[in-house]
Amino acid sequence: MDILTSMKIGASALKAQRTRLNTIGTNIANIDTTRTPEGGPFRKREVVFQSTNKGFAEHLGASQRDGIAGVEVAQIRASNSPPKMIYNPGHPDADSDGMVAMPNIDLMEEVADMMSATRAYEANVTVVRSAKRMAMKALEIGQ
Repeated sequence: MDILTSMKIGASALKAQRTRLNTIGTNIANIDTTRTPEGGPFRKREVVFQSTNKGFAEHLGASQRDGIAGVEVAQIRASNSPPKMIYNPGHPDADSDGMVAMPNIDLMEEVADMMSATRAYEANVTVVRSAKRMAMKALEIGQ
């Protein structure tokens, strides 16, 4: 593997974590949304990552062609957990018993996920910067 491969792996992780942060932002923004075009309350979105790990021989061949991707977002799916039912008879979306179906989003869980994604993003920025510094030092040695 060369230095550019490290940068490509870091860049793929940055892109994946940015998608995760955007999805978390969407969840938080819709924490009180009781109506969607599909009907019912907003359903929490979850990001699924997919590794593109390869064996040594595949890495060698891939580095000669396109490089390697590291990680990618396989899908963003709606959670299967049921909506939270809250008693609020004055709400326009309340049923005959006064219960309102609210999104299945826990704010504290979203904040914890956001902090985790932020730390992972920062760690990958460090990887890319380190690879850049190594490349610059290698160029300085050649002078």
